[in-house]
Amino acid sequence: MAKEVTQNDFYKSNVLGQRSGLFVLFFTEMWERFSFYGMRVLLIQFLTAAVIAGDPKSGWAWSAEQAGALYGTYAMMLYLTPIFGGVIADKYIGSRMAVIIGAIVMTIGHAAMAFDTPTMFFIGLACLVIGTGFFKPNMPSILGEMYKDLPEKKDGAYTIFYMGVNAGAFFGMMLCGYVAETQGWHWGFGLAGIFMLLGTLQFALAKPLMGNLGILDKSKEGIEAKNAQDTDKRNPFTTLDYILMTIVGVIGFLYAFNDPLSKNGIIDIFTFLDTSVLRGQYIIIFFALAIFIYLLVSRIIRYDKVVRDRMFAVVLLAFFLVFFFMSFEQGATSLVLVARDYIDRSLTGSALTTFNIVNGLLTVIPLALISYVLVKLATSTWKKIALSNVVLVICFVLIWGAVLWMLSNEFSKDASEITVSWFSTLNSFFIIALASTVSKLWESKYNPSAAFKYGFGLILVAIGFLVLGFGASGIHEGVKISMTFLVITYLFHTLGELFISPVGLSYVSKLVPSRMLAFMFGIWYLAIAIAQKLAAVLGGQVEVIKEQHSLSYFFFLFTAIPLAAGLLVMLLNPVIKKLMHGIR
Repeated sequence: MAKEVTQNDFYKSNVLGQRSGLFVLFFTEMWERFSFYGMRVLLIQFLTAAVIAGDPKSGWAWSAEQAGALYGTYAMMLYLTPIFGGVIADKYIGSRMAVIIGAIVMTIGHAAMAFDTPTMFFIGLACLVIGTGFFKPNMPSILGEMYKDLPEKKDGAYTIFYMGVNAGAFFGMMLCGYVAETQGWHWGFGLAGIFMLLGTLQFALAKPLMGNLGILDKSKEGIEAKNAQDTDKRNPFTTLDYILMTIVGVIGFLYAFNDPLSKNGIIDIFTFLDTSVLRGQYIIIFFALAIFIYLLVSRIIRYDKVVRDRMFAVVLLAFFLVFFFMSFEQGATSLVLVARDYIDRSLTGSALTTFNIVNGLLTVIPLALISYVLVKLATSTWKKIALSNVVLVICFVLIWGAVLWMLSNEFSKDASEITVSWFSTLNSFFIIALASTVSKLWESKYNPSAAFKYGFGLILVAIGFLVLGFGASGIHEGVKISMTFLVITYLFHTLGELFISPVGLSYVSKLVPSRMLAFMFGIWYLAIAIAQKLAAVLGGQVEVIKEQHSLSYFFFLFTAIPLAAGLLVMLLNPVIKKLMHGIR
């Protein structure tokens, strides 16, 4: 009976027409993304910055290739650990506890990176990977549970939640980037940790409002209900499946760690396989890929025709997803270095004043709107979760203070240089500005098929690189690219993301029966993990390709790859539609 009262209270508490618990999740995700993207935008810059004794902006002076190898492994692991984190939450600790554990571990990670020692830096990265594994898959799980009895409100709830993700990314990259680039790298890492800690506290203290959401039901009835919808009994994994999965997993993890270690001259465990044509680590990873393809195909063909075809459609879409993220995620590697070294970021006079006004409006208006949401949430839930709201108020006092300090600092200058991190915020800004417009396409008669959504998304990313390639054409030593070209590139890349990223997981859930969702979501995240690693490894070649050819040559390569993939997936539209058996 007590549970029913809690749930009723929860359902009666509303903010802006949605359940107030949604905004607890909104702010938790916002501060987590603030810290995550705030740290991420600094990583490549810090690793490749010059070593300057006594300077807080001194880095490790790694090459782009070395930094890309480490970042690629880090990003790859961020998409693999959630597969395990989801299973652990599902079977042992529940979604809410998984989120709290993940947030605490990530807070420790950010705190470790605030210390200026290599050991603490790598401990911090490890904690961020582990913490993300617990956090990332379980926030959407709690949100889904919150709206399972109100499906007509679910799309709106996910849209609001998605805005929280991008608001956090926007402010995190802007403020952590600004603090790091003006005060020192470890101040930026530390700022990310402060908001991660406060976000964790506000979520944990909101327990009285959230009722039993995300709590694992360990009663006999709950366990029986869970088991009833567990593994697909008609197609259990065989002993051979488990052996092959173990082989692929071990090789994958060894490659992931060997790549940065070998490129930094520490150890290369696959050197005994080296040939004159190919390094040993690439030979072994191709071997693992062949085993994985056999494993995947052999498992899928055991299903009935319709299920089998739809699963092959998901695999095809996941294949093209690799090409998308391999290109799009240059924003975290090569484009950061391009913004730092090859874009003209200097401003003076009226140009500086105009930029400061525009930047001020871009920062203050969204923050004011989100602060209004905070006031509405606090008004609605103060009696129930006063301490959680107090923590949120502290968060907003701090972030307003940081924003006003940043703007005051910039408005007082006669000449300034736009921070490298500022360009990375453009993706989040364009998503917030354009997401609702693009999503209306999916509800209209012009809603394209899955293959064409992917095709358009890939082609838009290709156009973005084409623009930057033209901007870099003909430049010579001492001349830099106009920032306009990079802004336009981020615009096209964001449009491409809106055509692919939000709808990808939707297709998985539509095409795959519920008993196999975990398996296929695992495949989906694995495709993204592979793409993240490829993006960083290829992005790390920007300096090599520039020296051997030119900077525009690098951008034109990344024009050709997604363009070819986009045209190919559109040519495969009849095949993919047939495999989907009527699902749109």
